[in-house]
Amino acid sequence: MPSPSSDSTRGSSRGKRAAERPPSRLRLKRKAPPAPEPAPVVRDEAAAPAAEPAAPVTPVTPPPPTPTPAPVAEQAPAPTAEPTAGTPDETGADGPRRSLLAFWFGVLILGAAALGWSALSGTLSDIPAVGDTGTAPAWLDGVGATAVVTALSWLLATRTAGRALVSAGLALVLAVASLLVGGRVLPTGAAVMTCVVGSVYAVMVTVPAITGWKAMREALVAALVAAVTAFAAVGFEPTVAIERFEIVSLLLALVLVLAIVYRLGAGLHGLGRRGMIVVAIGLGVLFATLAYAELLRRYGAQSFVSSVLDFADSTAARIGAFPRPLVVLLGIPALVWGTHVRARRRQGWWFCAFGVAATVPLATGLVSPDTSYLEAGLRAAYSLVLGLLIGWLVIRADLALTGPKGRGGRRAEEAGPHRPEPRRFAEL
Repeated sequence: MPSPSSDSTRGSSRGKRAAERPPSRLRLKRKAPPAPEPAPVVRDEAAAPAAEPAAPVTPVTPPPPTPTPAPVAEQAPAPTAEPTAGTPDETGADGPRRSLLAFWFGVLILGAAALGWSALSGTLSDIPAVGDTGTAPAWLDGVGATAVVTALSWLLATRTAGRALVSAGLALVLAVASLLVGGRVLPTGAAVMTCVVGSVYAVMVTVPAITGWKAMREALVAALVAAVTAFAAVGFEPTVAIERFEIVSLLLALVLVLAIVYRLGAGLHGLGRRGMIVVAIGLGVLFATLAYAELLRRYGAQSFVSSVLDFADSTAARIGAFPRPLVVLLGIPALVWGTHVRARRRQGWWFCAFGVAATVPLATGLVSPDTSYLEAGLRAAYSLVLGLLIGWLVIRADLALTGPKGRGGRRAEEAGPHRPEPRRFAEL
């Protein structure tokens, strides 16, 4: 049926009704800012005829056009102020107060200094020339371990948007109870808690790295936190079977870090196909290494096991220690590559999660009573060097396959905008 023309009575009445119909509320809301504009204009026009009879006042009439741009000028800065107020939210929070952060870092440094003094005095006491000179008190290592694990718990909870005081309080209560009660269970549980908290925080304290060298720096930062954690774990003097202690600490740390990364990495749907493949490979390497080592230890052929152990012992006799395969093949490369990917995509958090495969073995490296400080230090150094080399090669392969071509393209990509994250000690 044809629509009525504008000449027909029906069409004209419809046009009148459309003209007399008030505008919709949505339009009124959209035009809310310019609504006050006509009000002052009408008042000025009303005031103008009142001022017309006075002939000498005619030169004063030009000011009425000037007030009209005034409200426009007042409204102009409003939209520009909104983006400036939103920029701090995009770059991340400023973190806790500096005084509070300095206090907890002071606690951490004092605890680490106490552990270092205790370890140094125990090492020097074996030298006949030194003897008992400068021997640390027997309670110093326990107090230092308590201070370190309490500070690490507060820092981890602050970094992951948790309840910092509650976490630090629980860690303090468990640590003090293990020192006062003693026995075998509580000190071992406190040592496991220390290794888990310190290893996870070593991964969380990293920041995105634009270049491969900065990614290596982040792996070294994580290794430093794990080294402090190793001294704190020994300070509780646990009674452990080293294999079970390492496996339990690694599994608990992996569960905790995956729970945190699930939120930071936008869930499993933020992985993508390539991320799913990489995570599956990481989990496969981790569990295959653990299962293979346990099966080889229990059910392997004696000749094969003996050959492997002989090779490790001969290498350790030549260079002082044998590197940890899990740290070299999975832990350090995951940290290096993950921090590099985090500068571009959020899924890099999933790759960093496997960094606990490096931080946990480094944190438990001193628990074994048969391991000396020199051997543990050399093992960690060799593992770091080889792991950093593999991580750098992984970054180069990733850039060659997915990054821009040529050195100029890589430099332009490094200088361009990257995914922002909060500062190192701010809340993620």
